[in-house]
Amino acid sequence: MARLLHLFRTSIGSKLVVALTGALLLGFLLVHMIGNLRILQGPKALNDYAAWLQGHPLLWVFRIGLAGLFGLHILTAGRLAYENRAARPQGYRVKRRTRSTLLSRGMLITGTLVLGFLIYHLLHLTLGLTGPDFTPLVDAQGQVDVYARVVTSFRDPLIAALYLGAMTLLGLHLTHAIPSLLQTLGFNHESYEPLIQVLAPLLAWVVALGFATVPLLVQLGVLGLPGGH
Repeated sequence: MARLLHLFRTSIGSKLVVALTGALLLGFLLVHMIGNLRILQGPKALNDYAAWLQGHPLLWVFRIGLAGLFGLHILTAGRLAYENRAARPQGYRVKRRTRSTLLSRGMLITGTLVLGFLIYHLLHLTLGLTGPDFTPLVDAQGQVDVYARVVTSFRDPLIAALYLGAMTLLGLHLTHAIPSLLQTLGFNHESYEPLIQVLAPLLAWVVALGFATVPLLVQLGVLGLPGGH
């Protein structure tokens, strides 16, 4: 155990923590995205899914575990960034950018902005503490009308624009994060490295566009409230 803790305190160990937590968070994003897209099946499909989630006995265990993953990922990534800067307090006279891209240098910024959006998202659609008044509060089955809440919210152009901007940041963040975590976990053999360089950004933007689909469709009028309200 002591050796394991010592490993996690090293740079290599910290990178492993960031990669492993990042991989688990990516899995959560994929599942969450698929769940969100149930809205395409209509109000009942989304509301039934939301009711199932709310009634799941392990919901709070999952939420606490997810919060722990986010916290560990963010704190470890921040500590790594701080240690990297502290190791070279003076800038290089000649900046070498062959291995450093705009995305890699901006990971901490995009990650922080996505975190800020996540807090807003929880206050908005999860807790309902911000955003427009949602009516009706329940559907015909007496369940919380998540469908109406989502559609009513995304009818506001500002809210839709905020979500679309946040998903753009998420796509940019994942575009660098996915190849990086795969490399850290050892999936960087030269025989399939070109495939990773193609599929990893593709996966990043599939996730981002999957989340962006709902506000886009609401703004385009494809998704609306039953009865045309």
